[in-house]
Amino acid sequence: MTADQLKDLIAAGLACEHITLEGDGRHWYATIVSAEFEGKRAIQRHQRVYATLGAKMHTDEVHALSMKTFTPAEWAAQAP
Repeated sequence: MTADQLKDLIAAGLACEHITLEGDGRHWYATIVSAEFEGKRAIQRHQRVYATLGAKMHTDEVHALSMKTFTPAEWAAQAP
């Protein structure tokens, strides 16, 4: 799976303001910014992202996904 394909899957199921992905095709590192994360704990945010991937997480298409999730306000606070 390519970064663009993975990004499209996440964006199709989650309204995102920002997504960056780095990886080797099976192991991915993501930064995801979404207003849907408001009021949710980290585990709930991650579950929401995993839900967008569905069965892809249970195949060799996406072996591992490590992520940092932010609300738009949290993301804005990260900027220098």
